[in-house]
Amino acid sequence: MLAVAALVLSTSCKNENASEKVKAENVEKITAENATSGKLPVIKFDKTEHDFGNIKDGDKAETVFKITNEGEADLIIINAQGSCGCTVPEWPKEPIKPGASADMKVTFDSKGKPGQQQKSVTLTTNTKEGSEKVTIKANVSPKPGQLVTRPVN
Repeated sequence: MLAVAALVLSTSCKNENASEKVKAENVEKITAENATSGKLPVIKFDKTEHDFGNIKDGDKAETVFKITNEGEADLIIINAQGSCGCTVPEWPKEPIKPGASADMKVTFDSKGKPGQQQKSVTLTTNTKEGSEKVTIKANVSPKPGQLVTRPVN
């Protein structure tokens, strides 16, 4: 009996956010139901591209993409993935209600990335398309004596 109580306490005290509870198959089911009813979330960005301009090798540049749900159902962002480890998104974990907005912060770490850079963040969502993409760009000035010899991506 004591073991059961300990198990209940240990599992009920976890701080889980909505995205950790979301299972892909549940989102697929909800998306299918929404599609049948004609009510889907529609994602709209304030911008789909951000150019940091000229930055120095080693700078960490940040920008915010404002996400608005222009649809008729809750927008759920299941995941957001940068095209490389240097591009890190922080996306809203709670559903975005119709008509509401939320911010997604994207941080680009330019360390060891001299030259013209273009990276993307792909969002996995419950929209009709299922995924959305935003892009960041930067021209990273190399450190003194550093050669720029590798490809841009």
